[in-house]
Amino acid sequence: MGNCCEAMGWLDDAGHVQLVHQRFFPMYVVKVADFLKMEGEPEPHQALREQGLLHEWQPGMFVIFVSHQWLAAASPDPKGQQLAVLRTALRDITAGIMRVEEDLPSYDGNKTLPGKVLQKITTGYLFLDWFAIPQLTARVAGVNETSTQSDAAKAVQSIPAYVEASDLFVALVPSLTHQDTLQNCNYGSWLSRGWCRAELWCRLLSNRKDTSVILVFSSKNAEFMFPLEWQRASIAEGKFTVEADRECVTKLGEMALAGKLRHLQAAGPLSHYRFYLARRAKMLQETPQQLDLRGFLEHFAFPNLQAAVQDEGGMNGLLCAVCIGNIPMIRLLVEHKADVNCRLRGLGDFGYFDSQTPIMTALKTYQESSVVSTLIELRADVHAESRVGYTCGMLARLPEHVHALAEAKAELSGTNAICGAAAHAGVATVRAMLQCRSDPNIHTAAGRDGRESPLHSLALLGRGNPEAADIARLLLANRADANLPTIATGRLYLTAMLAQGLTSLWGMENCSNIIRLLASYPGITPLGCAALTGHSELVELLLEADADPLSNQRGDSPEDLARMSGHLDLLPMLQTFRV
Repeated sequence: MGNCCEAMGWLDDAGHVQLVHQRFFPMYVVKVADFLKMEGEPEPHQALREQGLLHEWQPGMFVIFVSHQWLAAASPDPKGQQLAVLRTALRDITAGIMRVEEDLPSYDGNKTLPGKVLQKITTGYLFLDWFAIPQLTARVAGVNETSTQSDAAKAVQSIPAYVEASDLFVALVPSLTHQDTLQNCNYGSWLSRGWCRAELWCRLLSNRKDTSVILVFSSKNAEFMFPLEWQRASIAEGKFTVEADRECVTKLGEMALAGKLRHLQAAGPLSHYRFYLARRAKMLQETPQQLDLRGFLEHFAFPNLQAAVQDEGGMNGLLCAVCIGNIPMIRLLVEHKADVNCRLRGLGDFGYFDSQTPIMTALKTYQESSVVSTLIELRADVHAESRVGYTCGMLARLPEHVHALAEAKAELSGTNAICGAAAHAGVATVRAMLQCRSDPNIHTAAGRDGRESPLHSLALLGRGNPEAADIARLLLANRADANLPTIATGRLYLTAMLAQGLTSLWGMENCSNIIRLLASYPGITPLGCAALTGHSELVELLLEADADPLSNQRGDSPEDLARMSGHLDLLPMLQTFRV
């Protein structure tokens, strides 16, 4: 995009960031009602314009922005598979047949799309790059250069403004095969793309009241994005088809974050301002500032040291120091009676749930082991549990974290620590867990009434983990049992029985994702979990490892679970290996 950042008007004469993204080309959208009538391979901008199906965006329009990964170099969806999933999902969501649900880690059953939003969808509009951008072709050098002055280039430069103008943001991420590379395109691959990350950041860092992101995994599975996942998706480290895009698109992220900070500094809440300020360096892949006391207090808007110690608004001084990895400041605050085992509150929007501790925050924010070791030296409780049973071991994200916790005698071998690492960390961290004698098989799940293996946790919670396949290979190489069933006891078992009753009344395919999961949980194998969540890479790996397509206690085979959840792309694989 050349020098598009300056051209977009985001810097004034004094070099200050402005909050409004500029459009260089009109925002063209199609009516949702017209989109639902379409079939097959999507037609491009020019064809839709000739048919009178394109409308220029006007204030007051309700718009859904659709972010997706192309399935071929010359066409976004050559067989129409991706958009067929979206059409079915939109029909069922607006008809009340399917709910957009919370992600599993955050689930409390309360968050969904309000009825008034569902009504607006039916009469609203949809933005899709192929529809909206004229002469959009394969991403090749030159398409995005300012020097071309083409309508396509101007429209591509305007994508942040299009995101900002949209009311809903949908990431269309069903598991499908790329026509040219034959690689699987899914949530994990979408999340790895630099431009997709830029669109995501523009949404989440906008100043809209609701910045939630909807993930459409299949025609029967739509969820709100887990807020912690996007914070690791640095634009600077994203994958770009055109390498020249990296510098400028990274600048978009910097601008979006700067705008968010300016807004929060002026309008609050202060805890959110401090959170983004503390996370800024890691999000932008920069070296954090090593602030002295005066600079720290000014930077995070604490009037004095005691205020930083005693603040109860969510992001106190200790949490700020932990999130920027400032060890001298951590020590100073604890010396002045900051509680090294205080419990978080008010940061759930970012994936840091109430009752977690500063050392848990250090682990989840990928701080260096020296930060974790310092907290342990200052008597952070490595045996602490959150209110839902999460432990420090379960939240370890780096192999150095595992080593630091092991030295502090934190329990790693007989707990669910390796399940957390399998789902959310990387291969090196899981390997470190195994070296600490963590069992690659059954463990108590968070919540205590379920017992599952790291392979189960990976399949249920690791769809966005870029190292999922390699983690599965490592576990299998260390004798993880591909046929191990889960065990449900106590309240979980009773809840599962209630869910099974509901599925008997309504039909499994007509129930919500969480009801399907609960009903399926007793006796499900890792293969069944992967089929239920549509994790095609894991399905293929487990079948290659001689996993049997065993049914759960309810009698559902992996093939049944894939069909019920709308992951029809898995059926050929599962039917081939049927016994």
